[in-house]
Amino acid sequence: MEYTIVGKIISSHGIKGEVKIYPLTDNLNRFDYLKTAYIGDKKIKVKLEKVKYHKNLAILKFKEFNDINEIIPFKDNFIYVDEAEKVVLPENHFFIYDLVGSKVFDTKSQLIGILSDVIQGPSNDIYIIKDMEKDKEYLIPAVKQFIVDVDIDNKKIVIDPIEGMIE
Repeated sequence: MEYTIVGKIISSHGIKGEVKIYPLTDNLNRFDYLKTAYIGDKKIKVKLEKVKYHKNLAILKFKEFNDINEIIPFKDNFIYVDEAEKVVLPENHFFIYDLVGSKVFDTKSQLIGILSDVIQGPSNDIYIIKDMEKDKEYLIPAVKQFIVDVDIDNKKIVIDPIEGMIE
């Protein structure tokens, strides 16, 4: 089964087993529709009992946990969903975790570096490309003007940088 990360447990909330989730999704309200999730590397299956929101965090209550001491060991674990619960993205939109680690080339097939992170901005995302040889980072706006091709299956991105963008 394939899994998608939707958030990270950052702390407990109260004493009745609720957890604060840092969302790793564009749509914070996607937790409203979630019925089943999986916690941590072992993918422990849990059912959502209650969802509320506070300061851009989701606060989740799982049916399986009713005490703070039961949930504390899961701090810093990721929350996953299976393929059936995964959000379907529009064409030319990608999950950040699919992009990170991709090799980035220019239009002449020269390796620029590895996509190490994505900064989500109000108008567009910014790809952070790490050049290990030169020990440099490049910031590339994720817009059609610069992004020529994204091949998620092969972890390969082709960009067309303007002069001075990559030095």
